[in-house]
Amino acid sequence: MRETHFYLLTFPSVSLSQVEVYSVTVDCTVTSRFAHTVMTSKAFNKANSSQEIFFEVELPKTAFITNFSMEIEGQVYVGEVKEKEKAKKQYEKAVSSGQTAGLVKASGRKMEKFSVSVNIAAESNVTFVLTYEELLQRKLGRYELLTRVKPKTLVQDFQIVTNIYEPQGISYVDAHATFLSNELLPLVEKTVTDRKAHISFSPTMEQQRKCPGCDGTLIDGDFIVSYDVKREKNLGDIQIVNGYFVHFFAPELPKLPKNVVFVIDTSSSMRGRKMEQTRDAMLAILQQVHEDDHFAIVRFDTVIETWKDSLTKATKENITEAMDYIRRLYRTNINDAVLTAVNMLVKDRQMERLPERSADMIILLTDGMPRVSNIGKIQENVLTAIGGNMSLYCLGFGNDVDYSFLDVMSRQNKGLARRIFEASDAVAQLQGFYDEVASPLLLEVDMHYPDNAVDSLTTSHFSQLFNGTEIVVAGHLMDNDLDNFLVEVVGQGLEEDFRVQGQVSAADWDVFYPDEEYIFGDFTERLWAYLTIQQLLEKSKSGTPDEKANTTAKALDMSLQYSFVTPLTSMVVTKPETEDSTSSPLIADKLTEGTWRKQRYNYIPAQSYPQHYQPRPTYFVDGDPHFMIELPDRGDALCFNINDKPGTIFNLVRDSNSGILVNGEIIGDKKTPPDGKINTYFWRFGIVHQTLGVRLEVSTEDISLFQDGKWVKLLWSDAASIKGSNVDLLVTKDRSLTVTLRDSVKFVILLHKVWKKHPYHRDYLGFYTLDSHLLSPGVHGLLGQFYHGINYEVADLHPGKVPEKPDATMYVKGQELNVTRGWQRDFRGDVKNGENVPCWFIHNNGTGLIDGHVTDYIVSGLFKSV
Repeated sequence: MRETHFYLLTFPSVSLSQVEVYSVTVDCTVTSRFAHTVMTSKAFNKANSSQEIFFEVELPKTAFITNFSMEIEGQVYVGEVKEKEKAKKQYEKAVSSGQTAGLVKASGRKMEKFSVSVNIAAESNVTFVLTYEELLQRKLGRYELLTRVKPKTLVQDFQIVTNIYEPQGISYVDAHATFLSNELLPLVEKTVTDRKAHISFSPTMEQQRKCPGCDGTLIDGDFIVSYDVKREKNLGDIQIVNGYFVHFFAPELPKLPKNVVFVIDTSSSMRGRKMEQTRDAMLAILQQVHEDDHFAIVRFDTVIETWKDSLTKATKENITEAMDYIRRLYRTNINDAVLTAVNMLVKDRQMERLPERSADMIILLTDGMPRVSNIGKIQENVLTAIGGNMSLYCLGFGNDVDYSFLDVMSRQNKGLARRIFEASDAVAQLQGFYDEVASPLLLEVDMHYPDNAVDSLTTSHFSQLFNGTEIVVAGHLMDNDLDNFLVEVVGQGLEEDFRVQGQVSAADWDVFYPDEEYIFGDFTERLWAYLTIQQLLEKSKSGTPDEKANTTAKALDMSLQYSFVTPLTSMVVTKPETEDSTSSPLIADKLTEGTWRKQRYNYIPAQSYPQHYQPRPTYFVDGDPHFMIELPDRGDALCFNINDKPGTIFNLVRDSNSGILVNGEIIGDKKTPPDGKINTYFWRFGIVHQTLGVRLEVSTEDISLFQDGKWVKLLWSDAASIKGSNVDLLVTKDRSLTVTLRDSVKFVILLHKVWKKHPYHRDYLGFYTLDSHLLSPGVHGLLGQFYHGINYEVADLHPGKVPEKPDATMYVKGQELNVTRGWQRDFRGDVKNGENVPCWFIHNNGTGLIDGHVTDYIVSGLFKSV
């Protein structure tokens, strides 16, 4: 039996040649912001033996899975939502009896992964259907529906269809994708009327093809639909269907001034890349602070320092002075730092230095954990000091931050927490968060409904409403008499109190959509249930033990009643019996941000890049020799060193299908340094493309290319470019060589020049792989084996030998490894100094992470495969 993976997303690890994925469809219906998405994949096992087939989907973190089914040869296996503890016992029972059960959980930045596998008989079909629902949140003036699709193969029937129904009227609709080329762009069909939009994308197999005659697909990334609705009255829009109502409120009002204190962690763990990114983000944010706002800066390490003793109006002169202060910024007393910020706002309020009608907020940026062990005491101190008079926003930087602590503390104080992932776009993440809270419109907003007309209301009081967002309230109607259904909204505005009221009338859906058989008739009830569960889950994080237990119990009951996979429930799928085993369960869980620091968790902060940029993994070896696997879709990296005697030649990449081979030879220091440790580096690489007849030797001295029956020699001291029929070379003087093989992978080799009179060190090379996804699934080698992904989990974070480098347990390839959180340098942007990249370091020459033993990769010559 073989295993085959096919995907709407992620990386395939086994050839698809024996499995035909002949249909991938995504059907989404959005009704008044509530999205109902059905993903369907169909495959046929062409082999003459059974195969294990995997179905993997990434869906938004804010979504709840509501259904999953598999159809195998006419037999349908439907998932069932159960209480998580009961599902876990069922799973453990299956494992203990030797059955092949699977526990599915993986989380990313905006997305989380659903995965299931099933054994399919020879020449048989399988259909996977996954359904999930979510309430689209309005941010920066638009709703966004994101679908991630990565079929990794040409699909006969590929289709994405989105239908949007908005009785308020649609103001605009946009559809784009990270993979859309000029040829694919016209295939996005969009039809928009006053209250309905239809978007579809269904390329043929030829249109999906990456290049003429090849099997690669262009469909690889995110398909994004964004839109907004018309707003003609300040009361908002109320919709009533089948005894439930939903109220959307997003008025157009002048912004309130705000008074914001930035509290910045400058402790040693923040120095380096984190501090540079925080500094860059703060410089950008300060330029956006409105001239009517007031602001202050508090930095903290072992001591606390304020930029000025009180808040300062955001004049051009003060902004310039503050930016100069930020540029000079180079374990963590969070308690005193936040209390200092609170006292500054309280004092300035008492001294009447701030506008009476303005919003007070504190924005805390930190990557660490509080110094004291009693985090409950810190939360109590902050809650008492703030007293409900201001909002606290906590931005947790990196993987190691105590996110649950920040989350509870911010929600107790009318704010929220956000994880900032360590990645190249961290500045954009920080700036993006500030943009969301930069323009308050109303404070202390109350939504009033007749007590004798509605019950089971979701949250109806909101501390603030920001420009570009929307308040949503839902509830149950006690009867259908709308004659006395008077709605009132009150809040604190810029110049006076905001108050608006009106009589509600139900929209006639049959009139709006006469030609539609309404397929989502209970959407208001499901939207109400979705919103209620979300809010109960948030409330369960704080309060007394009895209050937590009560809200958790209510959330669990509703999750089961409405078949939502939430953090309290699991989707249990009974896999069909096979020749080798009886039926066995598979469990899909819903993760929360807190899961990152509890039990087993994945360090997979994936996605949230600029809309038209889809980052790819980078694999490289540089330095002494440090191997690095950067995984931007997980916001993480793995690293290991290889130590051997000078003159050893290692195989780095071997792809028999495409005929590509890359080997590297290491060299040692000139002589043994005083510390007795001889450093080794790569100084020579051999690159072969047998199919194209290309042979390239790159050393620290020169570059030699053999193609078309002749040798060409280049020097590092010259800038040069060669464009051949099968390979292109670009030499940047004394810096780098870019090798582009026709219709295939791209390599970058960096030259590190060392002072010629250095008593020990020599010049050396770094090797970087780009576009590795173009190589076949059978690629291997010290680097090549990782080109199509690596599955791992990290758990049990605990102190290591060095305080700043914690240890943890990694579960990878069926083994448990002790790993250390450290960093290695990526020299692509700065050949001299490099950029520190956090990574999990695997000890002992990568043992347990790499296949086999490091000696298995030693070859006899620079162009030899053995």
